[in-house]
Amino acid sequence: MARIVMKFGGTSVGDIDRIKNVANRVKREVDAGNQVAVVLSAMSGVTNQLVAWCNQMAKLPDPREYDTVVATGEQVTIGLLAIGLQELGLEARSWCGWQIPIRSNGVHGKARIDSIDTARMSAAMAQGQVAVVAGFQAVGPDERISTLGRGGSDTSAVALAAALGADRCDIYTDVDGIYTTDPRIVAKARKLHRITYEEMLELASVGAKVLQTRSVEMAMKHRVRVQVLSSFEDKPGTLVCDEDEIVEKELVSGIAYSRDETKVTLTRVPDRPGVAASIFGPLADASVNVDMIVQNVSEDGRFTDLTFTVAHTDLERAREVLNAAQSSLGFERLSDDPDVVKVSVIGVGMRSHAGIAQKMFQTLAQEGINIQVISTSEIKISVLIAEKYTELALRALHTAYGLDAA
Repeated sequence: MARIVMKFGGTSVGDIDRIKNVANRVKREVDAGNQVAVVLSAMSGVTNQLVAWCNQMAKLPDPREYDTVVATGEQVTIGLLAIGLQELGLEARSWCGWQIPIRSNGVHGKARIDSIDTARMSAAMAQGQVAVVAGFQAVGPDERISTLGRGGSDTSAVALAAALGADRCDIYTDVDGIYTTDPRIVAKARKLHRITYEEMLELASVGAKVLQTRSVEMAMKHRVRVQVLSSFEDKPGTLVCDEDEIVEKELVSGIAYSRDETKVTLTRVPDRPGVAASIFGPLADASVNVDMIVQNVSEDGRFTDLTFTVAHTDLERAREVLNAAQSSLGFERLSDDPDVVKVSVIGVGMRSHAGIAQKMFQTLAQEGINIQVISTSEIKISVLIAEKYTELALRALHTAYGLDAA
């Protein structure tokens, strides 16, 4: 007998027929003798509608009430699936985040899980009950509903798998695994059978939408084996696992992109010690995540330009924070450019091979694509380019690194 956590995304529970399909998949695991917990997202499109309603009510809604609204989508799907499982003759019950409870910090809208008390759920599962859990939601220290950010159901599933000591966490979605790049853009993209936690973490952090970044962080920390599968086809998926489980490591495993980037530039910033901390400190306090950063060479030892990227959804808050502090920070002007894309090349093979960056820069140059910002890590190189070159850049790089399917 194995203990398995199954997670289904929004497209997998998009209507009643699809929820019935999920119920049948869960029943197969139960009939195989496994203990099962199921984590669900809201129906596809529902969370977007809930967010839109909040934004129609206020430009910057109260985060606590925002969470109250957007957490309702998952409550619908878990109740419906529990009913569907009962109709198939299984014992099942739904669990909201606060009922388990899943405890989080108090950063509403982007909460982080602090602890999960699985005692009651684990006992019920041991007696044959299927636990149907609302993804994305938790309860904060103020006993208010909190949410984990977009894609947070992945994090809920991996965290629950770790807390339950599950043998595996299966993530069911509308794709049948993890590809070398977006197959909708690059027809020659190929599916990976296995990928390391580190590579998947980098892919997720730079735009790959298959798994949420924090879910991969948690899987790597707790060594939870995660399998990405299709909800609609019975095909082998992709296993996210420890590097030791992969015999032959690719030089480059994948190429990701993110259109959710806005380039922000502060011109004529006083070039003095501590100015960067005085800019990025308040942004961090406002829960604005800053990604790529570049500081130009000082004009005359007195002023410099500072460029960085933030998510589109954080732009208004970043503007508000920086404009409020303009007099103390001393910069001349704030400008932003949303028409950019971040393209990243990822692979554990970069640790032991030179020339990966040079090939990326040369390939983009041959296509006439200008690089605006560069950032690197041990197994990743990211560049910021004009959004209109996204497809051209992905196809050219995919071919350059030998990732095209035969």
